[in-house]
Order: sequence, then structure tokens, then C-alpha cells
Amino acid sequence: MDTPAPGADRADLDRLDANWAERPSLRSFLTTVDHKRIGRRYLVTAAVFFALAGISALLMRTQLANPGGDLLSPEQYNQLFTMHGTAMIFLFATPMLFGFGNFLVPLMIGSRDMAFPRLNAFGYWVFLFAGIFMWASLPFGAAPNGGWFAYVPLTGGQATPGLHLDVYALGLLFLGVSTTAGAINFIVTALKMRAPGMSLNRLPLFVWAIVATAFMVIFALPALNLDNAMLFLDRRFGAGFFDPAAGGNVLLWQHLFWIFGHPDVYIIVMPGLGIVSAVLPAFTRRGVVGYPLVVLAIVAIAIISFGVWAHHMFAVGLPQVSYGFFSAASSIITIPSGIQIFAWLATMLLGRLVLRTPLLFVIGFIITFVLGGVTGAMFALTAFDQQVTDSYFVVAHFHYVLVGGAVFPILAGIYHWLPKITGRMYAERLGRWAFWLVFAGMHITFFPMHLYGLFGMPRRVYTYPAGLDWDGWNLVSTVGAYLLAVGFLVVVVGVVHAIRRGRPAPPDPWGGDTLEWSTDSPPPAYNFPVVPRVHSLHPTWDARTAESTGPGATADRVLSEGRRTPLTSELDGRYERPVEMPEASVKPLVLALALLALFVSLLFAWYPVAAAAVAVVAGTVAAWLWPGRRPEART
Repeated sequence: MDTPAPGADRADLDRLDANWAERPSLRSFLTTVDHKRIGRRYLVTAAVFFALAGISALLMRTQLANPGGDLLSPEQYNQLFTMHGTAMIFLFATPMLFGFGNFLVPLMIGSRDMAFPRLNAFGYWVFLFAGIFMWASLPFGAAPNGGWFAYVPLTGGQATPGLHLDVYALGLLFLGVSTTAGAINFIVTALKMRAPGMSLNRLPLFVWAIVATAFMVIFALPALNLDNAMLFLDRRFGAGFFDPAAGGNVLLWQHLFWIFGHPDVYIIVMPGLGIVSAVLPAFTRRGVVGYPLVVLAIVAIAIISFGVWAHHMFAVGLPQVSYGFFSAASSIITIPSGIQIFAWLATMLLGRLVLRTPLLFVIGFIITFVLGGVTGAMFALTAFDQQVTDSYFVVAHFHYVLVGGAVFPILAGIYHWLPKITGRMYAERLGRWAFWLVFAGMHITFFPMHLYGLFGMPRRVYTYPAGLDWDGWNLVSTVGAYLLAVGFLVVVVGVVHAIRRGRPAPPDPWGGDTLEWSTDSPPPAYNFPVVPRVHSLHPTWDARTAESTGPGATADRVLSEGRRTPLTSELDGRYERPVEMPEASVKPLVLALALLALFVSLLFAWYPVAAAAVAVVAGTVAAWLWPGRRPEART
């Protein structure tokens, strides 16, 4: 900041900068715990994994453009198909949305960092190393090749020898460490680090969505971790968890996988819904209609999503009585989703629309997501589901849900918060071109899949014969895929252009309603010179909240001595005391590297090396948790 903020003098700002700023250096790069830098890293790393998964998709679509394609061998196709789905689900969607959460949640709630900054840094390094662990297998022909769902017995050691599924099981176990750490951090941050006065009924909808997602991760991920651990033990040591001859059960894999897998659809989509609720007020000039109902819908989705997993298994021969329960649950979950859709439509109807690129992507999201929801409701009907199971109709449905529910909101969020993240404005014309290319490419790619799915084309085939009426529609989908890729390339060009040549962004270019718009673009290392006192659901639009950072601000909210941020009560946001935040540390990186060594050694059966890695992990954790000097004892 060039001039002191009201309520904080130059000496306060100098102390804040000295305590919080991280000078550019290699050491700072490796040891940073700044949530903003970590959030940006999540966004960039997830975007790279998205590009790799997208290139895989283009190769598959090129293979399927015409009957009898020979660009890829069956084994190459299986590996690309599996890595595409695995990367999009596990390495792109959730980490990208958690990247937005890392950057924005502390800013939205008036905090100076996440509750556990070093755990936050550790989570990023684990995510990066897990992604490299999985993608590095592809050039060696050892990538996972059993589909992103890895159904047994086709993924057992006898049916699929080699390291392929070992990479899958160990890679997802490794990644689960990062996801779990991030979820815990979001929950504690949102409950305990809010600015004074920000009671739960004043919490931004995006933060509600992130917290609900974090709770879903905590309860859903153990099922997937258990599944992958048992698969690895089956393959490596013949444990027999999924082998009926050894007393195991083949369907156990599917039950555990989808107990995680269906909540994971909403783990992916929920932060996207939160982005939509955050973008709309700035471009409709009013708050989201029905805030309490939208919060209730978020919580209801998080709960009901755990009761619908078996609708992925309607064709496996479950007891008939179970079909009615899961069909009903699958229908009921459309109600809270519909509440949010109608709330957003009412907000646009009652507000004054400012048709900029972020709002265009929100409108594209609503159209696409509703179409995906319609086919989702069709899958809730057991008879229909059994007819189209394992056809391209299913592929069309989940791409409409996941591209509509995650990618469109992500793009809306990129354009909405790009000025805040980079301090630069994007070119509106490039943004509009990007929207129309992505919107047209998405529907040209995936809508025809409904048709040739109904015409009988099965999923997961690397080629097909001519004369089955699939030829033309597959060609259309392939053309749409390349158009979609051009749209994403224009997004990248727009972001790079903004960073290099965009005009400087003001603190609040859109007239947003949440606290991140009340600080500089990009925010300083300490986020807020004066910790605000919140008096409204829309603090940036509220005069009393603005006054709380004015000349009358007290020292307990300037907090310029040390790296301190307020601790507040869980429900009402009452100020309790300041807490000292940890400084930059190399321990998160060392611990992540030790875990990488552990999983690599398990993959190659280097068990003595694995034992040594466990010892390094234990030692690093002990050093991390060893009590340091009390702040008042420091010299």
C-alpha cells in the first residue's frame, strides 16, 4: 500500500509488512505458508493437469472420429482413458476449486491466513507430488488402465498384471492425504478465524459451500482410501478382499467406491455452486435471493448425497427392495439443487444485470447444469438406468453435470477474481470469445453422445465398425472437442494477456459484496491492515463495516505486533483473542518428499527404503509438532 489505510498508521503498516511479507527467493518459494501463494499454486498446477487430461481426451476423440481408427492401440487407449478420468476427477476439479478456497476463504472471512498455514503448504506439496507420481507412469506405458473407477476383478493382479493399478491405488492414497488435510483446514478456518461480527448467518455462500464440501470429504474419502488399500494388498500380497474364492466379495469394491463416488460428484460441484452464488451479486447489484434457503440447500445436498450411491449399481443385481430406496433418494436430491437454481434465477430477475464475462459463464453454467440434471433425474428411474447403463448416454450425462457444474463456474471464478489475484484487468472481448467457443464446443461435443448412446454405442471402446449409425455423430463430437480446446486456449491467452498487459485493477472493479473486495488488488501479505468488524451479510456494501476499519479502529484489530490474526467464536463470531500464526518452514516440503519416497518405494517393492521413509516421516512429524518457544519468550 502506498498510503496508510484508515485506522492504521505508517508504523503499523511497516510492522505488518516486516512480519508477514515473504521476500522473493528460492527459499521463500520452497517454504512459503502464505495462503494466497499456495492458492495460486493450486490453480496453476490443477490447470496443468487439466491440460494433460484434455490432450488425452483429444487423442481419444481423434481415435473415435471415424470407424476403425488406428491412432491408438487398445492398451494406449485404456491408459489415456483412465488417466483422463482420474486426472479430471482427482487432480483437476477438486484441487482447482480448493485453490479458489485457499486464496479466497481467509479474505472473505476477514482473516490473515488459514488456521493451519503449514498444513496448507504440506497439502499443496502432496497434491503436486501425487499428480507427478501418477502422470509420470504414462510415458513408461505403466499408467493406470482399468478406468477411473477401477472395477474388480478386472483390476486384480491376475487380470491386469504390471504396475498399472498399483500406480492408481497408491497414487490416490497419496493424494488423499492432501485432500483430507485441506478439508480439516477449511473447517477450522471457517469456524474459528472469522472477523469479529461475522456470525454464521453472515457467512458468504461460497464459504458455506467450501465448508460443506470439506465435511463431505472427511466422511466420504475414508471409503475410497480403504478400497484402494485393499486393492493394493490384494494385488501385491494376495489378501483376497475382492476374491470370492478366498471369502471376499467382488461387489465390495463397487459399494465402497460409490459410497465415496457419488458424494464426490457433489464434492466437485458444490464449490462451483458457491462460486455462482459469489459472482451473481456483483453482476446483478443485489444479494442472492433466499440466503437461508440456499444455505439449507447446501447442507441438504451434503447429507442426502451419501444416500444415493447404489444408483450407480442398478444393473449389478442388487435386492429389488433396495432399488426403491435409492431411486427415491436420487430423486429427492434434485430438490435442494432446484432451490439454488430458482434462487439464482430470481436474483437475476430482480437485479440489474451487468453482462460481463463472469456472468456469461454463470448463465452458461445454469443452462448446462440444468440439462445435466434432467438426464440425472432420468437415471433415478431404475428401468431407464438399466437400459442405458454403460452406454455413451451416461458419458454425456456426467460431462454435462461436471463440465456444467464445475468447469463453467471455475471459468466464471477465473474471470471474476483474476483482478484480485493478479492485480490486472482482463480484456473483455477475449473473455467473450472464450465463453462462446467453450459454450458451443461443450454442447457440440457432448450433446450428440446422448444420441449415439441411445443408438447403442457402449462406453470404453477404443474403436467401432462402420454401418451402426454412430459414424457421423462421433465425427461431430470430435469437431466439438477441438472447438472446446480452442476455447480453453483463448482462456489461457486472456489470462496471460491480463498478467502481462492488463491495466491495473482497483480494489473492487465489480462492486462486489464480500470482504475480499475491501482490500488491495492483489492483497498485501497480511490481507487487511485493520481486521474489519462485520455488521452485515454484504459487508462491502455496508457503511458500518467500512467505518470499522476507519480512524477509530482499536489496536486489537490492527494487530501489527507479530504474525497475529483474531480468533472468534464458532456461532456468533465474537472476538476472543489474537493467535500467533506460524512462519515459513521447510518442514511441509520435507514431509511431502518423505511421503513421496514412501509411495515410490512401495510401488517398486523396495521395502527397506519404505521403512526408512517411514522413519523420516515420523521424525519430521515429531519436529513439526515439537513445542517451540512461547511468543513472549522470543528475543
